[in-house]
Amino acid sequence: MSMVPNVLYLHSHDTGRHVQPYGHQVPTPNVQRLADQGLLFRQAFSAAPVCSGSRAALLTGEHPHSNGMLGLAHRGYRLADHRRHLVHTLHDAGYWSALVGEQHVSEDPADLGYDRVVEIDHTRADAVAPATAALLRELPARAPFFLSVGFFETHREYFEPTSVRDALYSLPPANLPDTPQTRRDMAAFKASARSLDQGVGAVLNALDDAGLADETLVILTTDHGIAFPGAKATLTDRGLGVLLIVSGPGGFHGGRVSDALVSQLDLYPTICELAGIEPPPWLQGRSLMPLLRKEAGEVNEALYGEITFHAAYEPQRSIRTRRYRYIRRFDAEHTRPVLPNVDDGPSKELLIDHGWAAREQAPEQLYDLVFDPQECANVVDDPAYAAVAEEMRARLADWMRETADPLLDGPVPPAPGSQLNRPDQRSPADPTHVGVEGIATP
Repeated sequence: MSMVPNVLYLHSHDTGRHVQPYGHQVPTPNVQRLADQGLLFRQAFSAAPVCSGSRAALLTGEHPHSNGMLGLAHRGYRLADHRRHLVHTLHDAGYWSALVGEQHVSEDPADLGYDRVVEIDHTRADAVAPATAALLRELPARAPFFLSVGFFETHREYFEPTSVRDALYSLPPANLPDTPQTRRDMAAFKASARSLDQGVGAVLNALDDAGLADETLVILTTDHGIAFPGAKATLTDRGLGVLLIVSGPGGFHGGRVSDALVSQLDLYPTICELAGIEPPPWLQGRSLMPLLRKEAGEVNEALYGEITFHAAYEPQRSIRTRRYRYIRRFDAEHTRPVLPNVDDGPSKELLIDHGWAAREQAPEQLYDLVFDPQECANVVDDPAYAAVAEEMRARLADWMRETADPLLDGPVPPAPGSQLNRPDQRSPADPTHVGVEGIATP
């Protein structure tokens, strides 16, 4: 086995932790196989609950407001410095890199620096997996390599439910009511997850067939939570919590589970340590290797999350410790749900039909995750939690200052030419307006 591992980065859209190894009734046997071989992180989080921000954070090792990805790539946002992308650090260390399928960090994938971008018709698993398998058959002489394989699944639009049983019996997410609409919506998600699982299995089989499995670090993750109300585009555990399974050299084996608090920001420095690369000075995560060597039970005392722009402007920041999550909203003008930031679907329509659009949102939220794991009871004004609330406010403010968060200077203007919805619209499919530099978002 090579001392310098290959890296296979498998990633999906909007899956959260809703796969079989995390205890959900979502059959994903190939993902389960990877978990049985590797190390599964139960408390893994993205840096942002939106597609481009989370992916950019993982691949630059910086929070979105530090790397420039404050909004969505396909709506006009770009990395401030493409040279901070992981592929450049690996390329300088002798790696060859390729991209297959979804990436969502740049409107033009050629900007990112991959040695090869594989052209395919679409980025669903039935195109991505065969293209990846074909590429792997060419690679043994090119090791070490970094291969990014992105699946569109489980982004909406979902597939149709694959059985009547699923449509009737699927349990919706715990924060949503159990109704025919939400059950069918969850059944459709499960159909999409099955497609994702088949794609993951095909790629893992191709890696085995190429004789590369033993010398390849496989990272399987997703960008953020599922595209249901109260998850994606929120700073709760439902929005930021992600599946993270790592298998391969360095101790990532044995079908083990870690409960350490980890961030996707930690993957960049972990890869650097495994490959013997000096980590770049801009990295804001921490290597996970002390956990593997049993030198520490935790590498993070707290994790931070953010959203600024998604389809619409909705500036928020959060801090999450082992026990508590604190969220602060920075837009005093729009105090009701920003519906364009919630993907359209039956569950969203159900809540809107019951008056969701008129519900006020608290400017600050504090949740005790021991007694309230679903983050439903906001205790920020409870006198019993006054000291906790003050500590969390202070820690969040310190982090924002340390990382030069632009929200400290007031409302963040949109990127010039970016495509934005108004916060008071209903859908991300509604007509957009063009962002103008120096003008705060309406």
